[in-house]
Amino acid sequence: MRLHLLAVNPTDSVTEGFLPAAARLGCAVTVLTDQPAAHERAYDRYATTGGTLPELTYLACDVTDFRAVIAAIAATGRPDAVFSNSDHLQAQTALTADFFGLPGKDWRAALRTKNKAQLRRALAETGQDVVFSAELHPEPPPADPERLARAVRRADPPYPCVVKPREGVASEDVALVADEAELLARCREIAARRPGTALVVEEFLAGPLHTLETLGDGTSLHPVAAFATELSPPPHFVEERLRLLPGPAPHADQVLAQLRALGVGFGACHTEYVVQGDRARIIEVNYRAIGDRCDLALADVLGIPLFAHVLRTHAGQPLPPSLVPDHAGRMRMEYVIADRAGTLTAAPGPSETVHDGVRLDYRPLREIGTHRPLHHTNRDFLGVLCATGTDQRAVDEAVARFLAAHTWEIRP
Repeated sequence: MRLHLLAVNPTDSVTEGFLPAAARLGCAVTVLTDQPAAHERAYDRYATTGGTLPELTYLACDVTDFRAVIAAIAATGRPDAVFSNSDHLQAQTALTADFFGLPGKDWRAALRTKNKAQLRRALAETGQDVVFSAELHPEPPPADPERLARAVRRADPPYPCVVKPREGVASEDVALVADEAELLARCREIAARRPGTALVVEEFLAGPLHTLETLGDGTSLHPVAAFATELSPPPHFVEERLRLLPGPAPHADQVLAQLRALGVGFGACHTEYVVQGDRARIIEVNYRAIGDRCDLALADVLGIPLFAHVLRTHAGQPLPPSLVPDHAGRMRMEYVIADRAGTLTAAPGPSETVHDGVRLDYRPLREIGTHRPLHHTNRDFLGVLCATGTDQRAVDEAVARFLAAHTWEIRP
């Protein structure tokens, strides 16, 4: 079977998760991307570490345009399966799969979940939840500042509120604003830096933050795991750590109902939501697997072929009726985050250790000598520490010891 994989930049999820799974399933893979050289380098590096990869070919293509994708694939013969784990390419992948008559996501659901304004409309129209949301289209300088101010006053958002790019990812340019002056300032900053970016202003949903990880095959939708998530202090929303929750996710039935109302039910999905009393209120729906190495660790902790399950659905195979076995695993993801712009001058290298029943796997995410601005997103991650075991206290203590024993230095 030949799998056509759409991708923008290389990611650990694809390199270490989906591609090895494709190899185990006996798939050959054609990578469609606008960055073929970057993918070839990433996969070559992984292979030199002993990683297993399938037979790979590369096809340069404007993957953001479904018409270009369809034309590129059609020129090489009919595909057996089309897949992407990119936030940016779900609708394009769904349309391509539909064109060739292959299993895939509903392109409408992919668009609804990517476009945060459409997501809010769909949840309200189906009676699932009503959250204040308004679109803004700020113009870059030297646009008339009063035009934006009038648009904000017409929207009349409840303060404090959250402003974010309508199709954004990774908390980039997401901020909590206290009043109209802050909202206008933030909109103008984003417009100057990212001209043409549509924004949404939303009601701030306060409460404990959780995620629900699901897998579906178009017929059944399975909750696979849930995390409790801790964020950086306001006004930004950077994930600092996640803890795997034992047992069912809080109000998972409500989240599943909202996902079904959005049309979500095929492949992997990562949903973020807050709990307010007896209500689950969705923050955003990412119609792909959880990232930042959480998916890789989760597959190990649960002991399931997570990546193979996803690929099999795209090949038209149903998921097993019982997906997640009982397990005693505990897992914590800890992100070491830059607190300033500058050059990383000291940091620990990669390591894997097992002590007192806790396995620690540390992966650097930024090379020493690299200079970076401060983004207030996951692009500020210096490294990720995954701790797994069977006792949460032991896991937390092992993380604390590791962080205390190592140093990350950033100089201007």
